[in-house]
Amino acid sequence: MNEHTFIELSQARVLISNDDGINAHGIEVLTHAVLPIAREVWVVAPETEQSAVAHSLTLRRPLKIRRIEERRYAVDGTPTDCVLLAVNEIMADNPPDIILSGVNHGYNIGEDVTYSGTVAAAIEGLIMGVPSIAFSQDIADGNDIHWSTASHWIIKVLQKLVGFTIPNNTLLNVNFPNVTAQNVTGMEITRQGEHKSGDEILRGKDPKGNPYYWIGSQFLKENPPQGTDLHAINNNAVSITPLSIDLTNREVLEALKKTFQ
Repeated sequence: MNEHTFIELSQARVLISNDDGINAHGIEVLTHAVLPIAREVWVVAPETEQSAVAHSLTLRRPLKIRRIEERRYAVDGTPTDCVLLAVNEIMADNPPDIILSGVNHGYNIGEDVTYSGTVAAAIEGLIMGVPSIAFSQDIADGNDIHWSTASHWIIKVLQKLVGFTIPNNTLLNVNFPNVTAQNVTGMEITRQGEHKSGDEILRGKDPKGNPYYWIGSQFLKENPPQGTDLHAINNNAVSITPLSIDLTNREVLEALKKTFQ
């Protein structure tokens, strides 16, 4: 199995992307956290918010890259487009040693990871052969966002990973709880949980009388099992989940082989 090892940030050329857009506060938090200690920091992010676009790739129109300043670019596409263009075009002469995605405005846990553009940027990083981490900050509607929690714990997570070897088909999905940095209970290694039990569909009619449908709030399960990402977040811990981009169900694979003999 091919693997890669996380290196010291002081030796690393870091690529940062996200799905909330080049002007999102979360990407500033991530950039400012790693900039003082990394060898180089490059930012390549979408021009506009691309939340919940998952691992979509723009194939039916050309893409444009806008240089904002040295090592900072915006792409009029998806998070996947941004990472692909960053590695193959913008940084082609000196590819990144690590890709960091986020910090997302809201958590990415359970089934959310299949929708998430933040996680998708990290997935594309793996496909490009670069170790990748997705970062997300839990929030509560109507309350201040604890961005300082993400800022404080990002470096602690990255420092712990130095020298750690991981399969090259696996990314790390990191979620910060909705509490102040001082109230975080620690870091937990978790598995992907299940928390979605349905969606609210809002129905209406436009001025011409045509029906429309708006996807509203999610209905979430309560009492998540211990050891899951949601349980960790609910208990004010930083959740660190290894996610494999190999979606093969090994148990079913072997059962099918026996069935089709």
